[in-house]
Amino acid sequence: MRRGLVHVLAWLLATGAAVTLSWWGVHTVMAGTAPAPPRALPVGPAPAPTTMATSATAPGPRPSRSHSAPPPPSRSAEATVHRSPGPRSGPAPSSTASGKVRAYDTDGGRAVFELGAADATLVSATPGAGWSMQVWKTQTWIRVEFSRGTDRVSVFCAWHDGPPHVDIGTY
Repeated sequence: MRRGLVHVLAWLLATGAAVTLSWWGVHTVMAGTAPAPPRALPVGPAPAPTTMATSATAPGPRPSRSHSAPPPPSRSAEATVHRSPGPRSGPAPSSTASGKVRAYDTDGGRAVFELGAADATLVSATPGAGWSMQVWKTQTWIRVEFSRGTDRVSVFCAWHDGPPHVDIGTY
C-alpha cells in the first residue's frame, strides 16, 4: 500500500512539473503574439494617423458584383490586416452636423468614412467580435472587408465616377 502511494505521489509531482514547464514555455512564446487592441481614430481635423503595416501583395477575394463595385485590389493597392475581438458600438448610419462623416454598421463590424465632394477618407474601421478585417485603398476607392470563416461583408466607398458613394455587399 505504501509503495503504491509513493508511486502515485511521484507521478503527481512529475506530471505537475511537466505541466508547469509546458505552460511556462507556451505562455512565454504566446505573450508576444497577442494583437494590440484597436485604437480609435479621431473624427474631424486631426494630425495624420500613424503609419500602418502594409503589404501590396496581399490578394483579396473578388468583390460582389451585385452593385457597381470597384475592381478588385491591384498591386498598387494598400492592404492592411487587423484582428480584434472588440465589440462594435453606436448607431448606423450616423453623421456629424456637417453631414460628411458617416458610419456604416454591418454584421462584420463598423466602417466610418469622411465623404468629401470629390473623394473620401477612411476614418476608422472596427471588426465585430470574432471577425477579422482587411482594408484596401487606391486613389479612387476604399474597400473594407470583414471576414469570419467563409462569411464576408465588404463596405466599398468609391468616387471614381462622381461623388463618393458607399455600397455594402455580403457574400
